[in-house]
Amino acid sequence: MLLLSGCASVNAQYNPAKPHHTPEGFKNNYISSVTKSRGDFFRWQYQRLVDDLPKPPQTPTPAVPPDVAFIQRNGKVTSTPASSAIMQPAITWIGHATMLVQANGLNVLTDPIFSERASPVQSFGPRRAQPPGLSIEQLPPIDVVLISHNHYDHLDKTSVLALANIVNTERSATLFLVPLGVKALFDDLGIKNVRELDWWDNVNVKGVEFNFTPVQHWSARGLNDRSQTLWGGWAIFGTQTHWYFSGDSGYSQDFTDTRKRFAERQTPANGGGFDMALIPVGAYEPRWFMKDQHINPAEAVQIHQDLRAKRSVGVHWGTFNLTDEPLDQPPKDLSLALRERGLAPDVFTVMAIGQTRVFAARPDP
Repeated sequence: MLLLSGCASVNAQYNPAKPHHTPEGFKNNYISSVTKSRGDFFRWQYQRLVDDLPKPPQTPTPAVPPDVAFIQRNGKVTSTPASSAIMQPAITWIGHATMLVQANGLNVLTDPIFSERASPVQSFGPRRAQPPGLSIEQLPPIDVVLISHNHYDHLDKTSVLALANIVNTERSATLFLVPLGVKALFDDLGIKNVRELDWWDNVNVKGVEFNFTPVQHWSARGLNDRSQTLWGGWAIFGTQTHWYFSGDSGYSQDFTDTRKRFAERQTPANGGGFDMALIPVGAYEPRWFMKDQHINPAEAVQIHQDLRAKRSVGVHWGTFNLTDEPLDQPPKDLSLALRERGLAPDVFTVMAIGQTRVFAARPDP
């Protein structure tokens, strides 16, 4: 309930020159709000209670032991031409929207949550169905942490504090890249190496460009801060790999806008579109309640096509029971959506928790 209702507040980041800024907070590009009423929320909760939803999964979320030796070895090399060893582009699914991306000489974490529950407190709230695929202690030195928005299943205080407190003797301190307005939360935690970005802002980290991009969603951590901080996705460009992470989103034209924004650097002569896109495929039922804020697998496939990604991987499923579909339903619906679009099953896949997948680097320009 804390995440689904809110009162008006003052936007400390308000810039009247930007259409998605309002005095009370932020809004989306193609729909002003995805807010549902308290009545809608209680209607949903009553119906899922009556229907005994979500149903238990028929099969558990797949999980494999992580290849810690490879992850550590790969995480300690760079991608510069003078290096004796080159980082292989690789992703490791830790669970939910948390992915370790090793590419362009950087170790990057998306929306890290290692806690048992996605909740303000660990005594109640959505509980993990599977442990994280990697523990914090098994991670390589993390260069950058990307936060898409401030919901509890994407911004976990315990996890970011633990990551910030790791002393990396071989690398510089972890940099946290966060949406506009979220830096204040990190300041309260005593985390100082933080940059906050508005839509289309970018930061260069060791030659790799991180762009914060629009998506259709919302933010809140309590009753009084609805949409007062920004939300978004991330488009990352390095000489070795172009990759994308959408965070949470309803379906909108924002993904086509993102492709068009970066079209000149992704022409066929320059290696084409995103080498890898991380797109949510879970937490989408019932559609009447979730459609504006969470895509379903069919819409995820459309986003894959809108971005013109070479490969996509489904995230945001199989970890926390947040909505009405069973935990194992998203891969089934994704497979159906691919067949209906006539797409090969290997262009958009899911992974096992703990699994590492290596993919090809871009050709030299």
